[in-house]
Amino acid sequence: MTTFGLDRVSGLDETLFRAEAITPETADFNLQLRERLKGLHGPVAGGGGLPVPPTPPSERARTIRITGQGGHELALRVIAPDRPKGVYLHFHGGGFVGGSAAQSDQMMERIARNTDLACIDVDYRLAPTNPHPAAWDDAEAAAIWLIENAQSVFGTDALAIGGESAGATLAASVLVRLRERRGTTGFQAANLVFGNFDLSMTPSQTLLGVGAVPVSTEIIRACTAAVAPRSEHRQDPDLSPLFADLRDLPAALFTVGTLDPFLDDSLFMHARWIAAGSPAGLAIYPGGVHGFTSFPLSLADQANDRIDAFLRQVGQAATEPLAGLRSK
Repeated sequence: MTTFGLDRVSGLDETLFRAEAITPETADFNLQLRERLKGLHGPVAGGGGLPVPPTPPSERARTIRITGQGGHELALRVIAPDRPKGVYLHFHGGGFVGGSAAQSDQMMERIARNTDLACIDVDYRLAPTNPHPAAWDDAEAAAIWLIENAQSVFGTDALAIGGESAGATLAASVLVRLRERRGTTGFQAANLVFGNFDLSMTPSQTLLGVGAVPVSTEIIRACTAAVAPRSEHRQDPDLSPLFADLRDLPAALFTVGTLDPFLDDSLFMHARWIAAGSPAGLAIYPGGVHGFTSFPLSLADQANDRIDAFLRQVGQAATEPLAGLRSK
């Protein structure tokens, strides 16, 4: 099994979680973010997005429309280099209730530029109008389309999958669905960034989430109620992949900040991924809040460089030996 250079050691460094590990820049940013969000209502408070600066759409973006499950039309937003070495299937964040593929254009531009991967972002259906399993079905349909068409459309079958927040949840669940229903995932790597892997709520969602910015326990509960109205179903392995059988999955990189309410989700999921015999790396960033990778911050640059290095190996693996990256 390809490990993409992920470190086999899964122990944690306790110094990463101490207050003194947070740089002055990160601490100042977190304070400014808290001030900006005081009394704010609307999409952020409802979980539909993060207070990040608006980013311009990519001039290179194009849309492929496919038929999803039940005949639903699904839009795939594509940003690709001229000769891709692989393809990255991405699911945007937004708490299952907001966001769109277009919000990720500049991130997809960065990844395409730094990794030579074609990037596809999926406009999946949103709750509460479309609760589970709508987004999960759309994510699976996009993955199946890519597996079946990557070679003819992009000239490569080297595939990665991933996302942030709710998008990371969808990516992990899709991998389990593919393995169970098709016998193999079809993907070589998974980039899972501060995902919500347990919709019944991990301890950090209630402990770190009290008064947290930009996503609080209250917001998490509201988003969960929208996408999974029946609380007795929230430990369903399809909804909450932390409870799924994680064997025979591809190499995964988990990224999370120490002040993210979904910290436990990544810690627990990383451990379960390894316990199932699947390779995984865990990158922890002191002082990182939920969504920190989207802000102009040195901490974000570090995390995004690590993510790009991981994804770059998807294309490299098809043509040359792996570079031997180590998790931080």
